Amino acid sequence: MTLTRLHYVLALLAIGILAAGPIAAQQGMRRWQGGGRQFEVPERDVFPGGNFTFCRIRYTSWGGWQKWSIDYPDSDVNFMQRLSELTSLKVNRDTHGGVQHVVIELMDDSLWDYPFIYMIEVGDLVLSVEERARLRDYLLRGGFLMVDDFWGEDEWHNWQQEIEQVFPPAEYPMVELELDHPVFNMVFSLKEKPQIPAIGNWVNWGITYERPDAKTPHYKGISDKNGRLMAIICHNTDLGDGWEREGESQSYFEEFSAKKAYPLGINIVVYAMTH
Repeated sequence: MTLTRLHYVLALLAIGILAAGPIAAQQGMRRWQGGGRQFEVPERDVFPGGNFTFCRIRYTSWGGWQKWSIDYPDSDVNFMQRLSELTSLKVNRDTHGGVQHVVIELMDDSLWDYPFIYMIEVGDLVLSVEERARLRDYLLRGGFLMVDDFWGEDEWHNWQQEIEQVFPPAEYPMVELELDHPVFNMVFSLKEKPQIPAIGNWVNWGITYERPDAKTPHYKGISDKNGRLMAIICHNTDLGDGWEREGESQSYFEEFSAKKAYPLGINIVVYAMTH
């Protein structure tokens, strides 16, 4: 499907833009609270019949912030819906037809049920020794990690410090992925490494970056000893906002959701599910 075709399909779908937010009919909910906010998220649901489930990781942030929850739940819901509409991949749905997404912690036994996990705002990420070992084991066993939405050098250094305790760079270096990598061409062929801004930066100021030291997007990867990409790190960009905020601004939708956030997100998932 060309990007022109994608834009046409998404434009037709924009009438039902998924503004309803959380799926009301979720079965079994877990309640988490912190940072002055309360979250009700789906309980564990085993990957049913091979269908794709968007699995978000809940983690600890410096200062008690609940940064794992940024863009939740609309980005997860919208992405799964668009994935089912724009590819042949089947997604996990409840008995009412609503998409089933989950939030788990790295130490949950259910981690092994989900071959794709998503972490956001890792600039303040704090992992325990046990979580580092679990993440390493999960990825080396064949799991895939997508990291998204963190900006600037300070946040990069925090992420780098954490992940290098999971994968020492001498053995598992983080390397910049170039446009000829399959992740940029699996379903949609991208001609540039996209920078997707928070919607407010675009609508209010017409800029695509969040900080002065974050003007260039980077997509880095960590591969196993056989060359399989285990993790993609999306730095100085925010795919999650492109999914979450697709219905709030026509210009943002056209420039970022349809042309960049969904195509790249779909490429990443299809790559993860086929390698």
